[in-house]
Amino acid sequence: MTYQTTPDQRVQVVASSVGSSFAEAPDVAEAVGAPRSTGSARPVGRRRLTDRRWFVIAGGALIPVLILAAWQIVSTTGLVPLSQLPSPAMVWLAAVDLAQRGLLGLYIAISTQRVLIGFGVGGGLGLLVGAVVGLSRLGDILLAPTLGAIRAVPSLAWIPLLILWFKIGEESKVILISIGAFFPVYTIVAASLRHVDRHLIEAGRAFGLSGVRLFATVQLPAVVPSVISGLRLALAQAWLFLVAAELIASSMGLGFLLLDSGQNGRIDRIILAIILLAILGKLTDSIVGLFERWAIRRWA
Repeated sequence: MTYQTTPDQRVQVVASSVGSSFAEAPDVAEAVGAPRSTGSARPVGRRRLTDRRWFVIAGGALIPVLILAAWQIVSTTGLVPLSQLPSPAMVWLAAVDLAQRGLLGLYIAISTQRVLIGFGVGGGLGLLVGAVVGLSRLGDILLAPTLGAIRAVPSLAWIPLLILWFKIGEESKVILISIGAFFPVYTIVAASLRHVDRHLIEAGRAFGLSGVRLFATVQLPAVVPSVISGLRLALAQAWLFLVAAELIASSMGLGFLLLDSGQNGRIDRIILAIILLAILGKLTDSIVGLFERWAIRRWA
């Protein structure tokens, strides 16, 4: 007897083969956070200490608490002059002062908006161009050399040109942040798609998949962890390029707060701006991390 398979059944077979290939690849499983198989199962109901939520939270907060305690001791005992290292209380008072004047929330909102817009534009273009270069040999030949050269240009080199073209408005800052977010995504997506297992692609084509269906069923699940890693790197680059943009051509934002405080000798505000950038960067990275978990469950 011969059996006929429907297109949907063929898609399920290929998708299951992609999932099994991830399960069999220890390096990929480790990259997405899955534990390697050790051959011996732990007793049911027992969890390792490092898997408990309270231990993860406490462990992550340990070093910041120690840094804060050391900072307090150094600044209050006179080991370092307050003119060089203000105490945590002085930095807190600087934050309260800016908040009461309505500047702190405004600066945070403006900088966050610039980063999110630039990250969205640059990351989206990076995904698109990276897919073209990674999936098309012609696209690789035409685009990769030029983009590789542009990627080597330092971020500060773009600022005078962007100011001349777009003045010191929002466009110049968002474009600069988009440039910073574009290249990590483009580079990782293109490289990941080039190295998708050829056997999986051939299996997909054997089951009648091609074009968008082949990409969505076989190639996308194979590169999801790498794509998310590229997005996280792009987000970090977006915050770096934000500071570069606001340090030179801005009248508001956390980068402007850094520059203005440095010119006025307000070290407490400089430290405040650095702490806020660290907190915002970690917060946005955690949001992308939540998306990573969902994306891996959905596609990989």
